Amino acid sequence: MADAPYAPRRIRVLPSWLLGRAAARGHRLVAEALATEGMRMMHHAVLSAVAETGPVSQAELGRIVGIDPKDMVTVVTDLQRDGLVTRTPDPRDRRKNAVEVSAEGRRVLRRTQKLGDRANDELTAALTPAEREQLIGLLTRIVRPADGASGAGKGAGG
Repeated sequence: MADAPYAPRRIRVLPSWLLGRAAARGHRLVAEALATEGMRMMHHAVLSAVAETGPVSQAELGRIVGIDPKDMVTVVTDLQRDGLVTRTPDPRDRRKNAVEVSAEGRRVLRRTQKLGDRANDELTAALTPAEREQLIGLLTRIVRPADGASGAGKGAGG
């Protein structure tokens, strides 16, 4: 962890500190990978959400991804300018815009997802496949403790 800021030994062994450093490294790796396609992480997250949820209003998209509405307008405008999404009046409520991924957006998303996967492979390169699976399970339980409560008594694998 040469790029991590100094922290006293007592701090360096805390799960919260280690998770923060791992997250920072993961974000850096993914951001660098996405940048090779000219994509920023927030734009990738929004494009991924649009592709997964289908035509969706900007307001709903902001709630799904957890982005402030003003920031969402900017991100969707950027994605539309780059031809990755379309924004048309929502047929259910003409006052709203429905955002949908374009054919070019799907092509870019396939490439950026592969880049993100490679970055995550680099992040977890020191782990065996079984350890990676275990890490994902443990992190999921930390992020969503209520979801993992029923699995609390299971063995290390899940």
